[in-house]
Amino acid sequence: MSDAAVGSGGAVLGTPPAGGNYLSHGHGLASWLFTLDHKRIGVLYLISILISFFLGGVFAMLIRTELLTPGRTLMGPDTYNRMFTLHGAIMIFLFIIPGVPGALGNFILPIMLGAKDVAFPKLNLASWWLYVIGSLFAILSMVLGGADTGWTFYTPYSVDSTSSVTALTFGAFILGFSSIFTGLNFIVTIHKLRPKGMTWFKMPLFLWSLYATAIIQILATPVLGITLLLLIVERAFGVGIFDPALGGDPVLFQHFFWFYSHPAVYIMILPAMGIMSELISTFSHRTIFGYRFIAYSSIAIAVISFLVWGHHMFVSGQSNLANMVFSFLTFLVAIPSAIKVFNWLATMYKGSITLETPMIYALMFLALFGIGGLTGLFLGALATDVHLSDTYFIVAHFHYTMMGGVVIAFLGGLHYWWPKMFGRMYSERWGQIAAWLLFVGFNLTFISQFLMGSKGMPRRYYTYLERFQPYHEASTIGGYIMAVAFIIMAVYLVDSLRRGRPAPANPWGSATLEWVCASPPPHDNFATTPQFTDPYDMRGLELDPKTGGYVRRAEA
Repeated sequence: MSDAAVGSGGAVLGTPPAGGNYLSHGHGLASWLFTLDHKRIGVLYLISILISFFLGGVFAMLIRTELLTPGRTLMGPDTYNRMFTLHGAIMIFLFIIPGVPGALGNFILPIMLGAKDVAFPKLNLASWWLYVIGSLFAILSMVLGGADTGWTFYTPYSVDSTSSVTALTFGAFILGFSSIFTGLNFIVTIHKLRPKGMTWFKMPLFLWSLYATAIIQILATPVLGITLLLLIVERAFGVGIFDPALGGDPVLFQHFFWFYSHPAVYIMILPAMGIMSELISTFSHRTIFGYRFIAYSSIAIAVISFLVWGHHMFVSGQSNLANMVFSFLTFLVAIPSAIKVFNWLATMYKGSITLETPMIYALMFLALFGIGGLTGLFLGALATDVHLSDTYFIVAHFHYTMMGGVVIAFLGGLHYWWPKMFGRMYSERWGQIAAWLLFVGFNLTFISQFLMGSKGMPRRYYTYLERFQPYHEASTIGGYIMAVAFIIMAVYLVDSLRRGRPAPANPWGSATLEWVCASPPPHDNFATTPQFTDPYDMRGLELDPKTGGYVRRAEA
């Protein structure tokens, strides 16, 4: 064995790039706002979605504080409805849907492929600008115009409302183009820029998840765009499409909306599942178990997701036969997700597991997403869904799936790739404290909502019977604990940019190509296309005490 520390592509690990890194390549605000570098665009997305997450979190805390007691606590019912709309629309359209693909996907996907950039850099920049423009439309319409339809824009209220529904839906329409552009870019990049030797079944599973997500983005998002345009036309010209007073059908809006929005659930969760595959393999120090099953299950979820929308409408008056079919399909779509979970557990079995902060988030994901998935079975079964429909049980299930799944995975991925993105290590101790605080606060917030929902507490109500107050108090206290966890997280991550120790090229011992280049990566990622090896082959990786990172010892 020689002493040369090399990566899986043969490049010397941790060697500072001669031309500097992507953060120092170009100066001034304009060099960021008009950059074509996928890494900078990923950072711009990250900043944008974190701002959206902060705003959505503020509105969530205002809602929970209002619900601390029955009747008025902070605000009146009209303001409460606006806060509810702000929280839901911002979290769904501005944070969860674009979060992983826009920020982590843009940054990591080309480097995972050993490429210098995405296939269409200008289209990539355009997608971020469309995101910013659409976000401004949506937020300003809700804040200044007082839109209060909820994030689903349900008709006929959204047609009759005098608030700024038109501006809000137009903002969501613009955001749809951003999503489509990102999906197109990812599909072409994965098809055309894979390095020699990286066949379809040698790609990292994070790329499989982004590919499946891109398929849904391209096929489902236009349906939402057309639906929102029809809503705008109806409001502007009084054409009877969804409003029964004009001869329209409000249930038609639900069909159109959920035909997009249920696949959108998997736009959110599939990239999160891709992150889990990377974290669990890396921190178990084992080759991923059942690679092909995990890869195929991503495509299966993408396909079946288009067939499940009707389970949101069991109490809308659709036929008993349709309810039975959608109930069956709801159970069917759970199978590919279960395949992933069982394979992740098998990967950890007899693995050399280390509990760094990203792995703690991976374990949290398994627990919380598992609860979200299992409680979804109650909602897929007709007999129980009728009782639980429009109660806090659904709110809790949704948050266990979306926050316990997507947000927790996003945080795991952010902590995993943070050293690569910014070249600095964060405080591991504070990272673990924040993670466990978040876990406790999350469960306190939403387990209480499962309980009150099963007892009949309706969701979205401004006030409630006094017998539900203990549950609301517990839920609000849990929300405050989560807020503390996020504040701690923000402090130590920002502090790491200034005082964190320099990150080695491969701090975790992963074998995918992004860990070959220096941290942070150079402007062009790689001087030459790196030689591809199995992304989950960790044999030969050893911890270098000098750098604190993992290296692969080359044979002499």
